[in-house]
This record gives sequence, C-alpha cells and structure tokens, in this order.
Amino acid sequence: MKPTKKLIIAVDGPAAAGKGTLAKSLAQVLGLPYLDTGLLYRAVARRVIDQGANPHDDATVFAESLETDDLERNDLRQPEVDQAASLVARQPGVRAALLERQRHFGRLGGAVIDGRDIGTVVFPDADMKFFITASPGVRAQRRYRQRYGHDCDDETVLQKEVRAITERDQQDASRDVAPLKPAIDAVMIKTDHLTAADVLHKTLDVLRERGLLGS
Repeated sequence: MKPTKKLIIAVDGPAAAGKGTLAKSLAQVLGLPYLDTGLLYRAVARRVIDQGANPHDDATVFAESLETDDLERNDLRQPEVDQAASLVARQPGVRAALLERQRHFGRLGGAVIDGRDIGTVVFPDADMKFFITASPGVRAQRRYRQRYGHDCDDETVLQKEVRAITERDQQDASRDVAPLKPAIDAVMIKTDHLTAADVLHKTLDVLRERGLLGS
C-alpha cells in the first residue's frame, strides 16, 4: 500500500488516546518515516530533572542541546516526566528550538508525525490531519498498562491517574503557545471502544476516500 505522493500526516491528540500507536502503524503500513514529537519534550524534561533544574524555569538551553541519545532513554514515561514535559512545552523558547527539527524531519521525504500541535503549528499544511481522543478513564487505564504491562484494578490508583491526565490536558489546552486543540480540518476519531486495528482501518479508509493512497 503506497501513498500517491510523499505525504505528511499529522496525528494529534492528548496523552494516552492512542495517537502514538496509530501513527507508528500508519508509518509502517505506508512506508513513511515516523516521529513522536512528544518524546522530544519528554527528553528535554528529563534533562531538566536530571540537572536539578526547575521545569517552570526557562529550559531553552536544554532543548537546544538535545541529542539523539536523549531520545533513546528508557525513563521518559515516568509520572514526573509527564508533568515536567507539559511545563517545558509551554515555553516559547523550547518550542522554537524544537520546531525546525520537526519540520526538517517531515520535509525530507514525507512522514507520519504525532504530537499535540502538528496540524495546527508544525505542519498546518499537512496533507492529512487526524485528531485522536478518548475519555480520561480509558486513557488512564491505557497509561497504567503502558507503564506496568497490565490493567489497574485499584480504583484509588486509577483515579489518581485520571486526575493527572486531566491536569495535563488543562495545562496543554491553556498554554499561550501552541495549545492542544484540533485543527479545523482534522478528522476526529474517539477511540474508547475501538481497537488499535479499528482505528488504523478508519484512517486508511479516510486516506483512500481522499485519493491519497494508490492501489
């Protein structure tokens, strides 16, 4: 299955909605490069934490000096990184430092890129835009499963995760720079009752309907 041209596909949405899973699958099926831009901000946050700095303070220098090895660490999805990443992502200097890096990646030969502002800021002229979402309860369970490899059966723990996700959503949606919101021309998909395969099939159907896939 091949695209009709070097597509840039934006996949946006809040944490644990399924956008990463979809983006990786789309990239594999379509033979396109894949970039998780959230990982860039997590890596910046990790460097801030490791240096004992305050994520509320300007982290531009950490973003400007980001290296490939920083993206390959196995400790980028811890709760403390979740919150710090949301804080550093609010900073204009950090976003500016990472913006051209993201655009360069997409322009090389097309790409599937996931994040929170790909269709609104990074690639407002993307060939296709998807916004993937799910309810906080479903996302909390997914995030827990992602971290520990099994579902959470402790309601107190799960509700703590729901609160953390809701707080992150509020921070991302209210920031002055590149707030989390769907592009006006994005296709919205809510994944609460869909499998990863269901979501992939839906997006491929949309791409076919728009003439962006060849035979």
